Amino acid sequence: MKITLIMASMLALIAFSGAVQAQNLDESNLQVILLGTAGGPTINAERAGISTLVLAGTEKLLFDCGRGLTTSLARLSISASAITEVFLTHLHSDHVISLPELYLFPWASQGRKTPLQVWGPHGTKSMMNHLQEAFAFDIHIRRDVDEKFSPDGVKVISMDIGEGIVHDANGVKVTAFFVDHGPVKPAFGYRVDYRGRSVVISGDTKPSENLVTHSKGADVLIHEVGRSKQDPALIGPLDEILPGGSGNTRRQAKIIAEHHTDAAEAARIFQRVNPKLAVFSHANPSRAETLATVRQIYEGPVEFGTDLMRIDIGKQITVHPFDPGKSPGE
Repeated sequence: MKITLIMASMLALIAFSGAVQAQNLDESNLQVILLGTAGGPTINAERAGISTLVLAGTEKLLFDCGRGLTTSLARLSISASAITEVFLTHLHSDHVISLPELYLFPWASQGRKTPLQVWGPHGTKSMMNHLQEAFAFDIHIRRDVDEKFSPDGVKVISMDIGEGIVHDANGVKVTAFFVDHGPVKPAFGYRVDYRGRSVVISGDTKPSENLVTHSKGADVLIHEVGRSKQDPALIGPLDEILPGGSGNTRRQAKIIAEHHTDAAEAARIFQRVNPKLAVFSHANPSRAETLATVRQIYEGPVEFGTDLMRIDIGKQITVHPFDPGKSPGE
C-alpha cells in the first residue's frame, strides 16, 4: 500500500513538474494572429482589413486597425476590451478605419475601464484628439448623464513616435523603424521581441533597406505584398481604365504598385533576412501566383496569410489556419 502511495506521489510530482515546464515554455512564446489580411480601402465580404494581434505574456499588442477588426476579435472569442495597446504603421484610412469602434464600443458594451493607448507616426495624437471631439456627444451622454460608464475607459493616451524603442513593458520590447511607403511619410514597420522570440511587421512599404536591417535574426517576418510591377495589365495608355472593372486607371495602378513590394522583391528580401518563417499579409494578389514567383527566388518557409490565421512562435513555429468548426485556441 505504501509503495503504491509513494509511486502515485512520484507520478503526480513528475506530472506537476512537466506541467510547470510546459507552462514556462508557453510563457516564452509569442503568438501572432492575423485578424485581417486585405490591403487597401476595399469592401470585401470575404476578407477583413489589415490588423495584426501579437500576444506576449500579459501584453496584447495590436498593429493597425483595418476594417472588420472587432468582428474578427469576436469570432475568436477575444474581448475587444482587453486590447488597449495599439500601434499604427501609418495613417492611411485602411489602417485606422476601425479605431473609432475599438475606442468606443468596448467601453460602452464590455466595460473597459482603462485608457486606450495609441502609438503612431506624426498626426496620430491630432487624429485621436479629433476623434474624441467627433464623438463628444456620445461620450458625454454615456459617461456623465445616462449609463455613467467609466471615465477612465474612454480616455485616450496617444503618442506621435519616431524611430526606436517605443514600448518596453513586462519583458516585451516594441521597436519602430522607418520604411518607405512613397509620399506617405513617416511610415513605420515594427519589431516585437519577447524572451528570445521575435516577429517583424513590415507595414506598407516598397523594398526597404531599413526593414532588412531591423529584421535580421527575427523568427517571423510578416511582409506586405502588392501587384507585380511587371503585370501586363499595366502596359498601355496610362489614362485608360484597367481591365476587369477595377475602376483605377493604369496611371493610378502603377503609382500604387510603386509604393509597395511585389512578390519577386519580397522574395529577395526573404533571401537576405532568412527568417524562420516569412508570411504575407496586406496581400491582394493571387496566392498561387505570388508563391510561384517567390519559389523561383527563395526556398525558405513561406505562408500566404489568411484572416484569423494563428502563428505560434516557440522552439518551433507552428501555423494554424482558422477553422470555424473548432473552438478558438484549438
